[in-house]
Amino acid sequence: MAKKKAKKAKKPAEVLIVASKVRAHVKDAGMMMAGDLPGELNCCVIGCLDAAIKRAKANGRKTVKPQDI
Repeated sequence: MAKKKAKKAKKPAEVLIVASKVRAHVKDAGMMMAGDLPGELNCCVIGCLDAAIKRAKANGRKTVKPQDI
């Protein structure tokens, strides 16, 4: 039986977060950070922003506001 290929997550074109700042925040909380956390966090931020952009467009605005998040 053939093995299924693992799906690779689509990597965003641009990094929006600062990994060193994320690492410092996690360390300040007394925790350790996995190496792939910044990449996953970046994907979450992009997803959140994309949803906010979609909401702003649906409301007929060209400005993304805090209430869109």
